[in-house]
Amino acid sequence: MIRPALTALAIVLALPAAAETRVPQSQAEIALGFAPLVKEASPAVVNIYAKVVRQVQQRRRSPFMNDPFFDDFFRGFAEPQPRVENSLGSGVILSADGIVVSNYHVVGSATEIRVVTNDRREYNARVILGDKASDLAILQLEEAADLPYLDLRDSDQVQVGELALAIGNPFGVGQTVSSGIISGLARTGMGAGDGFGYYIQTDAPINPGNSGGALIDVNGDLIGINTRILSRSGGSNGIGFAIPANLVREFVNQARTGAEEFQRPWAGMAGQPVDADLAASLGMDLPEGMVVSDLHRESPFAKAGFRVGDVITHVDGEVVNSPSEMVFRMSVAGLGDLSVITRLRDGEREEIEVPMIVAPDQPPANPVQLDDKTALPGLTVARINPQVIARLGLPLSAEGVVVTDPGPYAGRGGVQAGDLLLAVNGQQVASTDDVYAILAGSGRWIQLDLNRRGRHMALRFRL
Repeated sequence: MIRPALTALAIVLALPAAAETRVPQSQAEIALGFAPLVKEASPAVVNIYAKVVRQVQQRRRSPFMNDPFFDDFFRGFAEPQPRVENSLGSGVILSADGIVVSNYHVVGSATEIRVVTNDRREYNARVILGDKASDLAILQLEEAADLPYLDLRDSDQVQVGELALAIGNPFGVGQTVSSGIISGLARTGMGAGDGFGYYIQTDAPINPGNSGGALIDVNGDLIGINTRILSRSGGSNGIGFAIPANLVREFVNQARTGAEEFQRPWAGMAGQPVDADLAASLGMDLPEGMVVSDLHRESPFAKAGFRVGDVITHVDGEVVNSPSEMVFRMSVAGLGDLSVITRLRDGEREEIEVPMIVAPDQPPANPVQLDDKTALPGLTVARINPQVIARLGLPLSAEGVVVTDPGPYAGRGGVQAGDLLLAVNGQQVASTDDVYAILAGSGRWIQLDLNRRGRHMALRFRL
């Protein structure tokens, strides 16, 4: 984006041609503050109002509900009732035609989204691409044009100690600006448990309502999207986290191609960080990188010559020290390209090109949703392949048939998505057609033998 010259800002924090930052050099510079920067950047940060309608089952039941005499009176009493929930968050405009980025937890389940700009214009919006694991969502504003927007900075160039501003709508009080520094990089382990968390840490105060707002540098470029805080009280304790701009850029790229789900490259690999003990056992001088602990036979890494015990230290020249960092680096690399992977084996380093591909859908998953002709209608099963493994987070060695949706009846009995289905009524199942055939001819009792995260389970149902 071409911006008007910021003479005042240049006085405050001039950035030399080499893009080196410096601290204010005089009392006049300190007194001027960040006002010119905020004036330019804040119009691109928006408030988001999201409405979610959920179906909630009535908990209270009358003892007369099963009495035929009162049947008409209580009809619909225990049926699910709609409950409207409202959420408040922030977003950042990334293009003049109304592309906005926010957090998935702000808008991902919304049935209605209203976006309000800094000058109080209002737009309806829809999610065009979202990913719960990364907690990012891309919105398209309706009938938007010539909007102010922020440029994305290369977040790999961000350094600890840089000045940063957080802009958002904390607690719904209105657009607010807070300042601080970048206090940490490559923070992992703060995600939703799926291994995709990779954050920039800042001490710029971030509070509820700031989610989806902007973390910018002294040039007004977007460093990251504020997403969460580390707090016992629910308020800011000076430890906030932002999703790096480089991942946001890949989301925008995929959204513009028409993708409805975010596609991240598939490694087909499991690994663990190299600590001091592991480094000693591997004959390494210092602990670094991630050691490969498992490989799927269809993994692009396996086909490129990697094997269990190899240590991966860099992806495209960027340091990798954990599975979360590996996922992030591959997500930023994008699909269809070759990434240069630095491998350490027997004390020797080698750079190997590995294609960034989606998880193969071979053999075909052949998903089947059971109908009313079977004992457990609504139960959906699929044949396990790399794509199913990636989507459900299954072990790389998983084979056979997996539950992708338990449906209303099996779910009530304890079946969960991701359960490996080993046998039905004592008969082993090797395909989704086997499951349908057995449950279509079952009697009053059904037994499902499952494997849930390595634990064998047997669930019985009475029809």
